[in-house]
Amino acid sequence: MSHSCPDTGPPVESGRLTDGMRRILNGYLPIEQYGLIGNLHTAALVGMDGSIDFMCWPEFDSPSVFCRLLDTHKGGHFAITPTTSATTTKQQYLPFSNVLSTKFLCEEGVGVVSDFMHRPRPHARSHRHMMPWLVRSVEVIRGTMTFDMECFPAFDYARTRHALEIERVNEVGHVPLEKHVSDAEDSAFQSLFLHWDLTEETAASHTGAERAIFTPEKIEHAEGLGMTSNAEDRAAQTAVHQMDLRYVIGCMDSGLCPVVRLVPTDNPNGLGQGVTARFTLQEGQRIFFVLRSTPSATVDEMRSKGASEEDISAHLALFDPPLSMKYVETLMEDTLVYWLTWIRGCTYFGRWRENVERSALILKLMTYEPTGAVVAAVTFSLPEAIGDSGRNWDYRFTWVRDSAFTMYAFMRLGLNKEAKSYMSFVRRICRSKNPDGGLQIMYTLRGGREMAELVLPHLEGYRSCAPVRIGNGAADHLQLDIYGELLDAVYLYNKFSQPLSYDEWVDIRALVDHVCDTYDQPDMGIWEVRGPRQNFTYSKVQCWVAVDRGLRLIDKRDFPCSNRDRWRHTRDKIYEEIMTRAWNPHLEMFTQSYERLDTLDAAVLAMPLVFFCDGTDPRFVKTMRRIMLPPHRGGLTTNNLVFRYNAVVTDDGLSGEEGTFSLCTFWLAEALSRASKASITLLYKAQVIIDEMIMYGNHLGLFSEEIDKSGKHLGNFPQAFTHIALISAAYNVDRALETSHP
Repeated sequence: MSHSCPDTGPPVESGRLTDGMRRILNGYLPIEQYGLIGNLHTAALVGMDGSIDFMCWPEFDSPSVFCRLLDTHKGGHFAITPTTSATTTKQQYLPFSNVLSTKFLCEEGVGVVSDFMHRPRPHARSHRHMMPWLVRSVEVIRGTMTFDMECFPAFDYARTRHALEIERVNEVGHVPLEKHVSDAEDSAFQSLFLHWDLTEETAASHTGAERAIFTPEKIEHAEGLGMTSNAEDRAAQTAVHQMDLRYVIGCMDSGLCPVVRLVPTDNPNGLGQGVTARFTLQEGQRIFFVLRSTPSATVDEMRSKGASEEDISAHLALFDPPLSMKYVETLMEDTLVYWLTWIRGCTYFGRWRENVERSALILKLMTYEPTGAVVAAVTFSLPEAIGDSGRNWDYRFTWVRDSAFTMYAFMRLGLNKEAKSYMSFVRRICRSKNPDGGLQIMYTLRGGREMAELVLPHLEGYRSCAPVRIGNGAADHLQLDIYGELLDAVYLYNKFSQPLSYDEWVDIRALVDHVCDTYDQPDMGIWEVRGPRQNFTYSKVQCWVAVDRGLRLIDKRDFPCSNRDRWRHTRDKIYEEIMTRAWNPHLEMFTQSYERLDTLDAAVLAMPLVFFCDGTDPRFVKTMRRIMLPPHRGGLTTNNLVFRYNAVVTDDGLSGEEGTFSLCTFWLAEALSRASKASITLLYKAQVIIDEMIMYGNHLGLFSEEIDKSGKHLGNFPQAFTHIALISAAYNVDRALETSHP
């Protein structure tokens, strides 16, 4: 007689879970208790309790479908959780992949929820196209376990109502799966990474008897994200698709199949019904749930563009195949093989290999495949401080700075294809410069320039931290540092990836000329302050980098440049100016700006990282040692974690405090390694900081933007900048450790 984990009664009420992880935070999970899945077009956050609480669909910057992360009552979610709270939960990625596995364990059984978005197998003879589906597998690998499934979409940032229809599906009946044929490498791969072996004949399966169809109302918004002249951006940022939820059931060898029925259930948010289901699985049984945009939406769009019925039929044959257990298992296998094949190209084998490879996999997930752009984060409006500081921003865009650093990180790891993709994006934005010849600091994922910022007052925000913003009002900021970061990445691209073409050089030459014209202007700085413009030291350093890398490219490639003498003069002038105007001889430190000679800023830690000065330069070492002091002694470091600046005493145009900035902590580690030529103990300090920072990452090795005093994650999650800095610090500290001779 089999025993299941204790049942806790009837199906849970919508929006409530029996798991106690949410009770402490009034329905929210800690930010660090999420994992990320995606398909290089969009992404979703999966909580440790099996709930998808954030997903924009079908693109990164499209409206959200699930957004409980920003409003526990209205935001929408897709949860698969055990009915008992008496479970231990573990979450991990399947090795070398972005397929996420959440395991629930109790005395009577062990259940596993595996989540992924499909990626096509490289060099496959079939299934070459990506299926834009969210796939959730539920199985029991020991004993018996009962689950509750809840799917409550909240379309268009929970602004749009929808209708629910439960449609009966023609029963396929019990179908024995065909034997799956694969090569020896795949067989070994499957036996290592999967709970089942696809090379052997498996038990019967059948498709679900119904599907849930969610049809959102059509609504026009008069303002906000999507109100743009760029047709591609408008289509993505206003996309609100009809979606359906289907499932396929895998039975036991004996033919015993679990029973699943989708039950229409009212949602307290009033936007429309969702569906719930309670089902019990025994060892050997499995269910796949598939959520997708319905093909009818695409067909209507194709017809509006004049597509022939033959083309429509061919499209449906590819993107609306019959749902079967074999098919979804193949999609999962394709996805695993895709990620394994990709990460095999990583050439880093140092001390922090596991963490570096995970960071690379996360950065790849945050890459928008059609253009090569990289989102700063997949989320919007996660607060940088709990309370009413208002430090909540939309990061679903591509910053020139972040993307350039990402390109650098990929090249350091030998992943040059991604660098080439981003160079294509650079060419795109260089074709649409500002009227003054410069670049915006950020663009949409398709190179668009309009990102109107809008507050969504109907959402309460994560842990009631309003406002919830979409769009980004900093798009028109002047931030001169972007040119140095971009030129440095381009220089390394020419050195390690592929030689620049003449046309690319012409674009780069124009940007260096622009820096020579504008470097002496005050700007908003790397931290995008919303106060008055200043002559930020970091911005001036990066202007120096931009001109310096332009000159290096001339020397390396003999590119033509009639302004070479002007460039050299400007580079030297910037250097002398920084050493004169950004240095406080009384406090013996480089300051945040020429205007604030008593204010410290961790951004200056990048000075030796970009070869502006040597890591052993006495001025830099004194500055670094001051940064390492605690705030009450005039520094920026607490418990080996670094604040970007002291928000309590620095006027950045915003109120409240914030957490330590993970990027800056990794910069400190790398700076220490550069300074270690003078003292070997600094190198060991760098290693300790990296080890401790890795400890602050979540259970999957993911990092948000900031870490608070109690070690909790703050800000948008996961954040590309932090993972970039981890890769750079690990690479350079590793190299210093290998060459050190104590």
